[in-house]
Amino acid sequence: MREALRLARKAAGQDEVPIGAVIVHQGRIIARAWNQVETLKDATAHAEMLALTQAESAMEDWRLSECDLYVTKEPCPMCAGAIVHCRIRRVIFGCPDPKGGAAGGFWNLLQTTNLNHRSEITSGVLAEESVSILKSFFAEARARRARGEVHVKGAAALPEEG
Repeated sequence: MREALRLARKAAGQDEVPIGAVIVHQGRIIARAWNQVETLKDATAHAEMLALTQAESAMEDWRLSECDLYVTKEPCPMCAGAIVHCRIRRVIFGCPDPKGGAAGGFWNLLQTTNLNHRSEITSGVLAEESVSILKSFFAEARARRARGEVHVKGAAALPEEG
């Protein structure tokens, strides 16, 4: 998870929403990614999605059933759907997303019984650090907006305080 947090900080440094993800196979990191939605101008370029693509390449297979995903924030529905399709064994995340999370926050796509795969979930790993990175990022973005600075990347649409 510490590597995912490092990647989240890298995302923040590039004005991307600070989320990082790593995928581990047999105790070795095989994929690393951070949000790149703004950089790539691609709504699907979430850290998890980019890491899944890298891991599939590393494994030379789309099935990642022996792999674990570490991510700093609870996956969204899009990412959770991809995680299920790739058959990730376990998802370990930092902070929950009660408004849009799909690993138990808003709903639980990762363990829906009518799908062909379910991932084990471990939540709250280094949660305070994960939350802190996100809060700092959005606080700075709000401060820039209040100062009238143009901010075109990840914080263009700021969520409400919560």
